[in-house]
Amino acid sequence: MSDGGRQRRMPRRERRAQLLAVARELIRERGTDEFTLGRLAERAGVTKPVVYDHFGDRAGALAELYREFEEQQRAALTAALADEPLALDAVCRAVAGAYIDCSLAEGRELADVVSALDGSAMLVEVRREAEGAYLALCDDVLASCGVRLDDAGAQALVGAGDALSRAALDERVSPAAARSTLTRVLRALVTSATEPEES
Repeated sequence: MSDGGRQRRMPRRERRAQLLAVARELIRERGTDEFTLGRLAERAGVTKPVVYDHFGDRAGALAELYREFEEQQRAALTAALADEPLALDAVCRAVAGAYIDCSLAEGRELADVVSALDGSAMLVEVRREAEGAYLALCDDVLASCGVRLDDAGAQALVGAGDALSRAALDERVSPAAARSTLTRVLRALVTSATEPEES
């Protein structure tokens, strides 16, 4: 029981990180359909009130998992761009590579969380906000290359990125093919920053 005592005294930030890691494990093993806060508490070795205090409800836990993924995706993109000259082709490769590689690193549990997010208006909004932050980062770096990605292009990038990530996870395409295809998609979607946007 000493281990349980240590867990109860864990700082809040560390506890949250631990709970999210355990939640990912549960979803990897059993999918989101069987994911409950009760199972999360049991696996993490804490009481249900501890889990509810951190997330509020199941939807809150799924939302936090998605936010965490998006934060990692932005960090991966920032790191990739730090090693690249700000030339358009290199930036497109970095954006596409970060999108695919981060999705693959998160694995099947991310795809399950994304599917679960589509079932709730609140969670759809969380996903929209998180994607908006990622796309704003993409927009900033593309602007430095003299191009932009309009709203329709941004949606096309996300749709293609999600589809290619799923295909790579299912081993229907190789990660290299997914990255190169998404690079070509992004390169085709960008337009000159001076070109007027169609209404």
